[in-house]
Amino acid sequence: MLATEYLNTQVANMHESHPLLTFFMDAADSRFPPVDGRVTVLPPLPGGLECSVAFTGHAVLATAMTKQAVYAQSPDGFGGSLSPDFLRHLAGPKGWIDVTDATLTARGIGGPPQLAELPDADDHPRVRHARWLRTNVQVYGDKRGLITLADGLAGRRELSIELHRTEDSSRGHGRSLLTDALSLVPEGEPVFAAVSPGNARSLRAFLACGFTPIGSEVLLRPERG
Repeated sequence: MLATEYLNTQVANMHESHPLLTFFMDAADSRFPPVDGRVTVLPPLPGGLECSVAFTGHAVLATAMTKQAVYAQSPDGFGGSLSPDFLRHLAGPKGWIDVTDATLTARGIGGPPQLAELPDADDHPRVRHARWLRTNVQVYGDKRGLITLADGLAGRRELSIELHRTEDSSRGHGRSLLTDALSLVPEGEPVFAAVSPGNARSLRAFLACGFTPIGSEVLLRPERG
């Protein structure tokens, strides 16, 4: 499929996607929710997932909980929507809560793909994790490491990376691998990544490759009984 055809298909699919995707696509164009401290509540994500996403001064939740049940806990858009107590309330006593990640975005550069697809990487932990949370997972890479490209949170195009080695001799591999990965995304199309702020080396690599922070997020798989 040509890059322009793929991009048109993605745009068409947005009309059937989760409403949270609009927030991400707007943020990729530097259009953010109002800085009013409020929390917007949306329906849950497919596959039993929910999430709490924080932009500057405004939070967006995708949850099966009623608005009344959410607001009864007095969350706010100034960080309260990501507090441990509130996330446990969302997930229920036995629900799964992922780590808090920084949400980053960049634009594809298109052109000839600079990475080959890896058809035999299904057993890799990074790939198994991607398939647990995302759909249409594709795996690319080379001797430096691997990249997953998938339909992620709310249907956004999502990229993750893992190097085969992390010692000093591999420095620079992350940045070069990320740069090559952007060739897999049609030119101008937004692609997103969720990166742990504590993984400073990875975060620096994403920033150096043109990724921009737009917020933070936590995924949940609730079990409320």
